[in-house]
Amino acid sequence: MKDAAIAATLVALALGIVPGAFAEGYESKPEAAERDPDYAAAKKAIAEKNWTEAIARLSQAEKRDPDNPDLQNWLGYSHRNLKRYDEAVRYYKRAIELDPRHRGAHEYLGETYLLVGDVTLAETHLSALREICLLPCDELTDLEKAIASYKK
Repeated sequence: MKDAAIAATLVALALGIVPGAFAEGYESKPEAAERDPDYAAAKKAIAEKNWTEAIARLSQAEKRDPDNPDLQNWLGYSHRNLKRYDEAVRYYKRAIELDPRHRGAHEYLGETYLLVGDVTLAETHLSALREICLLPCDELTDLEKAIASYKK
C-alpha cells in the first residue's frame, strides 16, 4: 500500500501536479485564509451554513484579493445555497477563468447547472474534471453521482 502511494506521488510530480492536490476540499490558494481574517471568518460561516455572513466576509476579502479563484468559488457556492443561481454561475465562471483547472469550481458549476435543468452544461464540466483529475478526485466522483441522480 505504501509503495502504491509513493508511486502515485511520483507520477503526480512527473506530471507537474502539486502534492496535496488530491486532498478533500480543493483550494488552489489554501494559505490565503490564513492571511485574511475576513476569508477565515467566511470559511467558518460556510461551515455553519450562514450564507449571508459568508458572502459579506468573502466580498470584503475579494476587495483585497480579487483574482483569488478560491474566493470566487466560495462566493459562487454561498450564492448557490441562497438559490441565487445567476450570481453563483458568474462567480464560478470567474474562478475557472482565473484557474481553468479549479476542480471545486467545475464541480459546483456543474451541480448548479443541474439545479437549473441544464444537464448538457453540467456534463461539460464533468468532461473538464475527467481531464483534470488524472487520478480519482472527489469533485469528479461527486459530479458524476449528481448527474446520474439527476438523470434518474
